[in-house]
Order: sequence, then C-alpha cells, then structure tokens
Amino acid sequence: MEEKNSLAVFQDKKIRKIWHNNEWYFSVIDVVEALTGSVDPKDYWYKLKKREEESSKIELSTFCRQLKLQAQDGKLRETDCANTESLFRIIQSIPSPKAEPFKLWLAKIGYERVKEIEDPELAQKRTRELYKLKGYSDAWIEKRVRGIAIRDELTGEWAKRGVQEGNEFAILTAEISKATFGLTPAEYKEVKGLKRENLRDHMDDLELIFSMLGEAATTEITKSKDTKGFEENKKAAKEGGEVAGNAREDLERRSGKKVVTSENYLEQPEKTKRLESKK
Repeated sequence: MEEKNSLAVFQDKKIRKIWHNNEWYFSVIDVVEALTGSVDPKDYWYKLKKREEESSKIELSTFCRQLKLQAQDGKLRETDCANTESLFRIIQSIPSPKAEPFKLWLAKIGYERVKEIEDPELAQKRTRELYKLKGYSDAWIEKRVRGIAIRDELTGEWAKRGVQEGNEFAILTAEISKATFGLTPAEYKEVKGLKRENLRDHMDDLELIFSMLGEAATTEITKSKDTKGFEENKKAAKEGGEVAGNAREDLERRSGKKVVTSENYLEQPEKTKRLESKK
C-alpha cells in the first residue's frame, strides 16, 4: 500500500480511511455524509452525539479515535475516526436506508484486507483491477504499482529509523518532491487543479518514473548512510530527490520539453500543457 492514509468509495461517496494498529479506521464525518446526504455532516455528527448522550446516555465519541486525515486543503488534520466494529455501533444511531448496504460494504473491506495480509499478491491484483476499471493503460498501471512498492520500501525504512508517521513522513515526502520537481506535493496538486485526489493517480508516465527515482534513490542513500531520526533522514530525502531532479533537468535540456505537466486524469485534455521552469 502506498499510503496508510487513503480513500474508499461507497455508492460514489468518498470515505477517507487510514490503516492504524493493524486495522482500518474510517472518517466518521465521511460516513455520516454518505449515509445521510447531509450538506453539513459535521453539524449532523455533533447533533447525533448530543442526542444519543441525552436519550441513551451513550457517548458516541468514545467509539472514535482522533487520527490525522487529509483535509480538502491538502493538510493533515485530526479527525474523528472509527474502526469497523465501532462504526457498526455508530451506524445504529443513524436512520438511513443505506445503513444495511453500508454494513455489507464495510464487512467486505475488512475481509479483503485480511486476505491481502495473508497474500500480498491479492492487493496488487486488486489495485490493477481498480485502475483498469478507471480506464488507465496497462503500461501506466505497471508503473503505478511499481511506484507503490518503492514507496512502501521507503516508508518502511523511515519507520525503522525513528521517523514518525504522519507529519514527519509528509515533510520528508515534500523534501523529495521539491528536489525532484521543484514543487512540493501541495504545489504540484495546485498545478494539476487537484484537491483531495491522490496526486500520483494524475501523473503521466514520466512524472511517475521520476517520482520512483527520487524515492528509490532516497531509500538507497538512507540505507548506505544508516540514517537515524528525522533530521538525518530529511537530509537523505533531499539528496535522493536531487538525484531525480538532476536527471529530470538533463532530460528537459536534451528533449526541449518540461516533465511537469498540468494534465490530470480528471480532465485528460487533448494536448498536454507544459510548465515553464521555476528555476
């Protein structure tokens, strides 16, 4: 899995989820919106908690944990999250005809994840199938799946070396991206006109290749220097990104074309727009 902070989809509604303590936790606000269609799910959740506490003396917030999920502005924010078991209890308090289908969907996700842990090849197969259904080419999918594996190896090294998941992972990722493309992930998403979407799902082949190179180089530097802690790994992340950045600049100089593109999968314009270098 590329990121432990990701999205699931229930009946065209996106639900943020995060892999925490060896199980999925889901954004309660997103679940409320998916089940009720409320224009203000935060307010609905607030009133629901208050109503349950008054009527049944049950505090629904005790079923939740505050975990950092990506907000619409791209930043990680503390969000009420619940695992599968807790969500089943919360759903009981939400009057919705979608409750039963959602329970089945939730149970299926949990089962699929258990099977994927037992056989990691199933996760790769499912990933390929999902991208194929969205219309991506086989060649693009192979690069994307390979990129996910490279990312997993890198974050595994970070975790072993004392880097904290969440904000510190995000900072190191931004260091690699800045050195590789001259843009942080947040700036890159602005270029492509993205909000909550996964940036790499909207990259073309070359962008994916240089993303992989930056992270693979960082992994090698991290191992060879046996980096420890956040500061040492931050330096390694910058160095790894510079390896990819230098290769990108060399290609741009020789081809006369920029690698970074504003094209994204949401729009798929007929002609790719290239950016002028910021340097």
